[in-house]
Amino acid sequence: MKQLLVAMALLAAGAASAAPISTRTPIRHLVVIFQENVSFDHYFGTYPHAANPPNEPPFHALPGTPGVNGLTHELIANNPNGVAPFRLDRDQAVTCDQDHHYTAEQYAYHGGLVDRFLPVARKHAGPDCDPTLVMGYYDGNTVTALWNYAQHFAISDNSFGSTFGPSTPGAINLISGQTHGAAPNIEDHVVDGTLIADPDPAFDDCSRYKTVAFSGRNVGNLLNAGGVTWGWFQGGFRPSARLPGGAPVCGTVHKNAAGKPVHDYVAHHDPFQYYQSTSNPDHLPPTSVAAIGHDGPANHQYALRDFWDALDSGHLPAVSFLKAPGYEDGHAGYSGPIDAQRFLVATINRLQRSKYWSSMAIIVAWDDSDGWYDHVMPPIVNHSADPRHDVLFGEAMCGKPDNDAYPDRCGYGPRLPLLVISPWAKRNFVDSTLTDQVSILRFIEDNWNLGRIGDQSFDARAGSLGNLFDFSKMRMRRLILDPRTGEPSPVKAPSSGPAATAASGRR
Repeated sequence: MKQLLVAMALLAAGAASAAPISTRTPIRHLVVIFQENVSFDHYFGTYPHAANPPNEPPFHALPGTPGVNGLTHELIANNPNGVAPFRLDRDQAVTCDQDHHYTAEQYAYHGGLVDRFLPVARKHAGPDCDPTLVMGYYDGNTVTALWNYAQHFAISDNSFGSTFGPSTPGAINLISGQTHGAAPNIEDHVVDGTLIADPDPAFDDCSRYKTVAFSGRNVGNLLNAGGVTWGWFQGGFRPSARLPGGAPVCGTVHKNAAGKPVHDYVAHHDPFQYYQSTSNPDHLPPTSVAAIGHDGPANHQYALRDFWDALDSGHLPAVSFLKAPGYEDGHAGYSGPIDAQRFLVATINRLQRSKYWSSMAIIVAWDDSDGWYDHVMPPIVNHSADPRHDVLFGEAMCGKPDNDAYPDRCGYGPRLPLLVISPWAKRNFVDSTLTDQVSILRFIEDNWNLGRIGDQSFDARAGSLGNLFDFSKMRMRRLILDPRTGEPSPVKAPSSGPAATAASGRR
């Protein structure tokens, strides 16, 4: 009987796959690669001009490449922080982490003066960390792949974190636009029901820290209701072992570019595990490749290898969120741009070679700024007046909220990079439309006709990503890069076999 039920479920999944869901644009497959902890200036402050020193991958902009709202000569020569922004070499790719807490980030921007990044860094920096590092930036000789993607596809220079704060609020905003609805209240983590820090998810048996649960809806609920296939695919999600009672052990480890071991799975980077309705507490695998993206024991939460299995077998979900293993997610302190580039390039190369490329858009986005210097004062579009955590209230920045507004959601937060890589993306284009992390959520809602989250979700007012695309003409171009250097690859990478498996990041 059990086998019959499984067979019926698979037939239903196949039928669902065969019945296409209508979309408002030619994008029928969206892949969101959600990386860690980068401000816009930290990666793109001098774009498209690189220093090009010896022994580093060179970058020379294509003719007509537009500039961005970046680091001007005046900002470098007379910076209000007392230390000029300075270039980090490629051999400085793994650095100390910066202070990127909800209150600390507000303090650094100082009501628009943008001059307190050093005091924040000095307070946070450990004994082996130079606080002036917060003013450092990379250029196209280190983040070479990202600069190449930007000049061949489209990038935004006016996109922001939806609120101030670290990784988990950014991830929650990505999928729901709503950091309120968290419980229990935990000092300096959850304040009056609003998340401002990084506790672990309550519905994850690999959580190792204080845990929090979210009520309300997220985009997974909307996709399920709309019959749209989807999944969150994260490095290290597949258990390395199970305890006698069956509980998962998420113990896989890899070494970063500095040779230090890093745990692949970071529980507080998986936002769907905070919601019981979209969680997979036991880290159960899908019942089959055909079931990936559909309802089942895995409940849309998967390992990265499941994504590649789905792609290779012709079962790619309509909406996929990819999270790199820890050592490749770019988070300062345990990862960095070289590790992140390897993951991004191997992933994007393979997606471009897939049969889905003509109907695909890849969005590369980040969860927070890590506290790295960015010279643009975020526009404050959502107000909060918590005297315990909104230090900018007295300086008329976070402002006075409406009477019924949820507290501690002051935002926008710091400016973040955002790239769109697609045959439908504008070429060598810089978009300055005001957007935020929730703009990705809104694109999903609008493209698949899902409606809105409600309950004061920021999706109701998020700016559109539409200006990054040109849907009047498909440009069936590909940009295949070398994962080691980020330069255009002179050798065609294999489409199958052991080398392709290694390049894809499958584990």
